[in-house]
Parts: sequence; structure tokens; C-alpha cells
Amino acid sequence: MEVHMKKRCISAYVENQIGVLAKISGLFAGKNYNLDTLTVGETEDPTMSRMTIDLTCDDLTYEQIIKQLNRVEVIKVIDFTDMPITKKELLFIKVNSCKEADKQEIFRIAQTFDLLVVDYNRKSVLIQCVKTVSKNNDMIALFKDMFVNRIEVVRGGSVAIEALSTPDK
Repeated sequence: MEVHMKKRCISAYVENQIGVLAKISGLFAGKNYNLDTLTVGETEDPTMSRMTIDLTCDDLTYEQIIKQLNRVEVIKVIDFTDMPITKKELLFIKVNSCKEADKQEIFRIAQTFDLLVVDYNRKSVLIQCVKTVSKNNDMIALFKDMFVNRIEVVRGGSVAIEALSTPDK
């Protein structure tokens, strides 16, 4: 029997208490489930946090994950996998060892692709990109190709919410 792996996205409302994140990440590690990303932050209610969890797994493993999540301080789990959602990831790209021509090209790229130059100095430029994971992957590939061995990348994980009209995965 062939196991079909599928990319999945879960939103979980949890109690905003010390140790909840450790319990949930420990739950995944203890069962040998691998997370692609886990992002968490306080909601409009300071007693509650919301997690966005991206993972790749088969249907059986996914069912087990949902059951396990309901055993800890999880208030509500929403499966975003097949829902229309708006989903973005924070990405920083730092280009080092820049000459003046490099900086000009980076500023052109930023303008063309609606990126934000958040900092720069004589030798480096720091770009912020808040886009889908796929578009961020494209930006990384572009910068890697243009500025070989001179970039640093930091990704912040995805956040997602139910779409109101047009989904943006």
C-alpha cells in the first residue's frame, strides 16, 4: 500500500500559558512527527495564542496529530489544508560584500517585486519579503543566483487565516 504524503496547514488556538508551546512541540517530537514550520503569537484575547502549523504527512499520521493536539491545552483546531486561506511568511535576505552596482540592483529588485529594504550600510543590504512560501522560495533563488555565496536567509514561518474572498496560499 502506497502512503500518500500531503502538505497540511493547521491553525490551533491554545491557552497563552508558559509551557504550552513546549508541550505541543514536544508532542510532535515525541511521536517523530516533523514540522515544516510552527508560528505562534498572542491573539486579540491575551489569554489565548494562535499557532499556525505546517507539516507534510499521510492521512493516518494526520489523524493521530489531531487527536494528540486535543489532549493538551488546545482550545480549538482548524484544518486549513483544503480551505481558502490567506497565508504569508516573513523572510529576511541580507546581501553582503556589496559594491555600489550591487546595491543599485538590489534596490531595483526590491522595487520590482514589492520588497522592503529595511536596512543597509556600506557593504550590506537587508531586504524584507512578506509573501507566500512559494514566492519567497523564488526570491531566495533569485538572490542566490545573482549574489552567489553572499546572502544570509532567515525565515519566520507562515501565518494563516481564513480568506474573506480571494485565497492566497
